[in-house]
Amino acid sequence: MKRINSFTFITLNGFYKGMDEDITWHRHGGPESEHATEGLGGDGILLFGRKTYEMMSSYWPTPAAMESAPDIAKGMNSAEKIVFSGTLKEAKWNNTRIIKDNIVEEVKKLKENGNKNMTILGSGSILSLFAENGLIDEYQFMIDPVFIGEGATVLKGKMKKLDLKLTKSKVYKSGVILTYYEPF
Repeated sequence: MKRINSFTFITLNGFYKGMDEDITWHRHGGPESEHATEGLGGDGILLFGRKTYEMMSSYWPTPAAMESAPDIAKGMNSAEKIVFSGTLKEAKWNNTRIIKDNIVEEVKKLKENGNKNMTILGSGSILSLFAENGLIDEYQFMIDPVFIGEGATVLKGKMKKLDLKLTKSKVYKSGVILTYYEPF
């Protein structure tokens, strides 16, 4: 059976994005970026909700992305991607397909019959849906040492209690902490 991991950067007060989709508070550079580069070196599938997909697809295929983070841009652009959306008509970013209906059932099939592990990047509504249905095998949180006034929390809605076990962590000189958790 294939695994689903999530990777989300968050603030100390639990937001993964600020108002108007703001993520400028996240420390994208230096050693913290190495984690993203390493994660894109494999043969996994990247999973997105529509909003995150639209944000990512508007940046990573651009010359600015290739200039500022060439290794990450290369990995993002060449990776197989799935976007979950009932409203998106067309996926223009290369190697992307859309799953519109029966999302939970389709993901269960991918876990059972697929040939690649999967990683959810951000995508709060998809992350919440998958967590509610017990589909996530590992949660990775990159915690930035910052508080922001308002934003969106990582898991939302009527979530049931989710007990997690810390399996690994890494502290960066910048104060950013990367944590790995598995459900138990």
